[in-house]
Amino acid sequence: MADLLASYRAAGPGHDEMLQSTGATRAAWDQMAALAGLDSWDRLRLRSDDVVTLLEDHGVRYGTDPDDVPWPLDPLPVMIDEEEWTDLEARLRQRAELLDAVLTDLVTDRRLLSSGLLPAEIVLAHPGFLRAADGITIPGRHQLFTHAADVVRNADGAWAVLADRTQVPGGMGYVMEDRRVVAQVLAGLYRQARIRRIGPFFHAMRQGLHEVAPVGSDDDPRIVLLTPGPDSPTAFDHGYLATMLGLPMVEGEDLTVADGRVWMRSLEGREPVDVVVRHVDGAHCDPLDLPGGSRLGVPGLVEAARTGSVTVVNPLSSGVLENPALLTYLPRLCRELRGEELALASAVTYWCGERSMCSHVIANLDRLVISTTTPGGTPVHGWELSTFERADLAARISQTPHLWVGQEPTEASTTPTVGDGRLDARPTVLRTFAVARQQGYQVMSGALARVTTAGGRAEELVRAPLGGGVKDVWVLAAEPQPLTEPWPEEEATPIAPRGRWASAISPGAAEELFRLGRRTERAEATVRLVRAVADRWEDYHQLPRSPGGRALAVLMDAVAEVVGEGTLTELVLDEDRPGSVAQAVDGVARAASAVRDQLSADTWLALSGVERALNKERARQLRDSGEGLGLGRVLARCLEGLLAMAGIASESMVRDVGWWLMDVGRRIERAQRLVATLQATVTTRRIAMVDAMVLESVLIAHESVITYRRRSQTQARPDAFLDLLLLDESNPRSLAYQLEEIRADLLSLPASGSRVAARDQLLTDLHDLLAELDPAAAIVVDADGHRPRLAEVLESLRWRLEELAGEIARVHFRHPTASPWADAAEWGGGAG
Repeated sequence: MADLLASYRAAGPGHDEMLQSTGATRAAWDQMAALAGLDSWDRLRLRSDDVVTLLEDHGVRYGTDPDDVPWPLDPLPVMIDEEEWTDLEARLRQRAELLDAVLTDLVTDRRLLSSGLLPAEIVLAHPGFLRAADGITIPGRHQLFTHAADVVRNADGAWAVLADRTQVPGGMGYVMEDRRVVAQVLAGLYRQARIRRIGPFFHAMRQGLHEVAPVGSDDDPRIVLLTPGPDSPTAFDHGYLATMLGLPMVEGEDLTVADGRVWMRSLEGREPVDVVVRHVDGAHCDPLDLPGGSRLGVPGLVEAARTGSVTVVNPLSSGVLENPALLTYLPRLCRELRGEELALASAVTYWCGERSMCSHVIANLDRLVISTTTPGGTPVHGWELSTFERADLAARISQTPHLWVGQEPTEASTTPTVGDGRLDARPTVLRTFAVARQQGYQVMSGALARVTTAGGRAEELVRAPLGGGVKDVWVLAAEPQPLTEPWPEEEATPIAPRGRWASAISPGAAEELFRLGRRTERAEATVRLVRAVADRWEDYHQLPRSPGGRALAVLMDAVAEVVGEGTLTELVLDEDRPGSVAQAVDGVARAASAVRDQLSADTWLALSGVERALNKERARQLRDSGEGLGLGRVLARCLEGLLAMAGIASESMVRDVGWWLMDVGRRIERAQRLVATLQATVTTRRIAMVDAMVLESVLIAHESVITYRRRSQTQARPDAFLDLLLLDESNPRSLAYQLEEIRADLLSLPASGSRVAARDQLLTDLHDLLAELDPAAAIVVDADGHRPRLAEVLESLRWRLEELAGEIARVHFRHPTASPWADAAEWGGGAG
């Protein structure tokens, strides 16, 4: 990397994280280049490719759609020495304490407003100030539980804050994942470098959540993480944070307020909740009392928080601290509330609600960055506007001046970032994090670094989504870092019994696990069927009149009926085609994302292998213009990954409500696919050679051909075929086996007797149908060559299985009834 370092140039006269003012490379970067073996562009490019692969293997993305841009992590970290970081850390701690004091005043005495130290419009006109939540406080010394700051280093090397994040400080999960990936890619360097660990921050956060639990809660308070759901663009961040903290993820409909407190719905009844870590914007947390009118919230949450029966962090009105106009007054407030100067400066900000500042902003529009004080919107660079556009903007500011701020542009420091064949100097913003403890705020020894696109400015990142270029941040310690225990030391207490809370699962998570089981089995069944048919296609598609060609026609019709219309290639690769493997895998990824906190991390390694195989085959098909079917390799890779997922679920998940429901979903789907395939293939008799090929392909598709050959070595016997696939309880692929497993799983699920009567009766009817089935009688044909008795039995099995799936959903996945205030639901997820 020496040549790369030598060819690197800073973007301007400001501070650069790698180059000293003399132009020489900082020692830490030279050390990184040597220890990491980055002596050429080719090696650095390989490291970048490794990052992409690992992120895919870990299921990391911004957004949940597989078409979304993958999480854009750069392999080169931002490196800051310990002395610099210790100074910044103290300044961040003071800033968090100051904002905490401001929030405490705003939700209690409001002395800052009554005295005029803080203009009332900055608070009362901001959507983050929720009147319905006024006066609600949380236990302990601090009202602001978590604080994040978007900080930059100025041209002179001094730190400044562009924005504070107090509504939903997002990105903590991404920080840990970034560290995990970069530590693997630069393993040699990471092992030898003295880098401060970030794990202690999450330990502190877990302890801090216990400290803010309501008075009267026991030593092990029940804590949940409230998320907008799997469609939130930061769903990965929520899921990973929940996993790190050991918290169940819940959505609004998973919680209810009754008897004066918050409860989590579960299949076993309801469980009390003491602390809610919200990742939903405050205005959307309670459709009953708050203006958001969103289905994302919990009706009655505000009143429960007011009575103190539940703690909501960050507090519902904490978003008011994100008003950029507040930056103007922080130095004054720091002197008033803390008796000291503000140690960490903010970007120079002019609030237009004050007449002199408004005049200054309008007079200097051509050199300022203009923003609204309300969330959303994109900062406007005044120097990029035409004369007419500046005049129009000045008129808008004059109409509602309290809704606008102007800021001096910031020349943010630059950091080397892997570009197109070179290292680019990109402006960099660090998102730092602090969490409240009784003794004060603890700052994470690291951050989420965000870099601009080529030619971009740091201000653009303040209101932009978390996507874009990102980096890990390494704080280089002077001494070797001690190993951190995964659990903080505490007084020895009796081991808590494995109670209901430990295994409680919300209805939303339960339903997603049921879907995950179904979709995973659907993907596997489709792969197996298409693979069996593709083998016949390769052999006989040019011989349509031969027995093999006629058998292929039967099988292709079966694929169309069971899976869907389309060519075999389309049914594997086309994500938009109903029933395709790609669409089923997309469904698996979505369901898995929704229950990330319930699954083994290895799940994503297996799933990414399937997604990678499909993407690779799409590229091959495009490159080769579809020449040759060539599906064998991609189907084998898909099956390998899906089988790995099944094995991980079988060997890594605790047998609890979630696992049983996932297994029920898998068994229901397998049973339905088997019956549908039999209906499409064996209810009509054909000539012996055609029947033999069809039966063999069906056996291959249902992983039973080896057993069948051992039992029936002389000829294809439809009765023996039906016995193996329908009645043989020792065959893990038979219908009888699926029904037995479903019965065992359902017996393990909590549900009242009256509610499960119809469900259990359907299961009994299915058992009875199989018990009465005589394979020899079922294969008798009529004058037209049809098997009416078999067709009748299969149809009875089909609709009962369909009804059984519906009954399971009705019994176990009840959703709250929609309320009138939810009709105006709108997006309110915390993506900041």
